[in-house]
Amino acid sequence: MSQSTVGFRPSAEERRLLEDLARRGISTSDVLRRGLHLVAHEHWLDQARSDSETLRSENLNDEPDAW
Repeated sequence: MSQSTVGFRPSAEERRLLEDLARRGISTSDVLRRGLHLVAHEHWLDQARSDSETLRSENLNDEPDAW
């Protein structure tokens, strides 16, 4: 896999957060990677909640067994 560079323009608050995390030994790359994973996980949770709402009234006891 080839490496690529992603850039963004942090606000003053985001810059402060990055500096604070760097003092704790967390690199900017790790912050961004973990942030991407958290956003992806939030999206997955939102989709799971939506699916569960859609299927809320489904009663599997009323369905024939698949085996």
